[in-house]
Amino acid sequence: MDSLVDGNHTAVTEFILLGLTHDPVLRIILFLIILCIYLVTVSGNLCTILLIRLSSLVHHPMYFFLSHLAFADIALSTSVTPNMLVNFLVDKNAISLHGCAFQLGSVAVFGATDCLLLAAMAYDRFMAICNPLLYSTKMSSQVCVQLIMVAYAGGFLNGCTFTTCVYVLPLCGPNRVNHFFCDFAPLVELSCSDVSIITVVASSSAGSSIMFTAIVIAISYICILTTILKMRSTEGRHKAFSTCTSHLSAVTLYYGTITFIYVLPKSMYSTDQNKVISVFYMVVIPMLNPLIYSLRNKDIKEALKRQMSRKIFS
Repeated sequence: MDSLVDGNHTAVTEFILLGLTHDPVLRIILFLIILCIYLVTVSGNLCTILLIRLSSLVHHPMYFFLSHLAFADIALSTSVTPNMLVNFLVDKNAISLHGCAFQLGSVAVFGATDCLLLAAMAYDRFMAICNPLLYSTKMSSQVCVQLIMVAYAGGFLNGCTFTTCVYVLPLCGPNRVNHFFCDFAPLVELSCSDVSIITVVASSSAGSSIMFTAIVIAISYICILTTILKMRSTEGRHKAFSTCTSHLSAVTLYYGTITFIYVLPKSMYSTDQNKVISVFYMVVIPMLNPLIYSLRNKDIKEALKRQMSRKIFS
């Protein structure tokens, strides 16, 4: 049963996810591509976590945050990718109201956690470059754990907000969601009465996470750039900036996509464009992060070489 009769309305208890495409050939191609991306995402991020845990070369605050970013990326991708893969193989991909709320809540939790972790990593780079003498004190193990707890708490609060919004949405008509997962915007389109307050609450929750972390990152990098420009040594400038390039690349990719999805007016892009950007945000970027940090970070590459050498010669 898709719904229950309630007075003159029909209360929705199940949704049909329309997915990315109805073309059978394209569905198989996309299934294989996204399956490969997901496998690389999980294996790459798990390897990053294990490498940081095992190698003494990367036992620094920056890599502590990176290991949690890798975990959040796995969780974010897992929130939507397995269900998306199922959608490519079946004619009708149904999801219950509870499953829909849980899926959107999971995306909101780990999406916001990613933002807060990237902000914590920017603050770490600020302390390392702008206040090197105070770095060991300001970025102690206790402080790092506290920042991680704040990141997960902020993500959990954002997730609870979106999950609650799903349950209070007045859904009493069609149940076909024009997306590959239970995103909030297409769910709002199915509502049958005024949802302005619910929309403001959800937008405020997501917007506050994005704006707060964007401000922290922007201020951190303005201070970093100012400090680097004051350095007399060209080698010192290069060394200082090289420690930030991986993080800057990850920030640019992540905030570029979430700005498109959550900040720009909906009238500026179509539903199909939103789907494509959402795939990039939730499926592709979690795969790219370990590649960015491994290919552009000397410590990660050196730690990987040492671990590989130990395995070969042990």
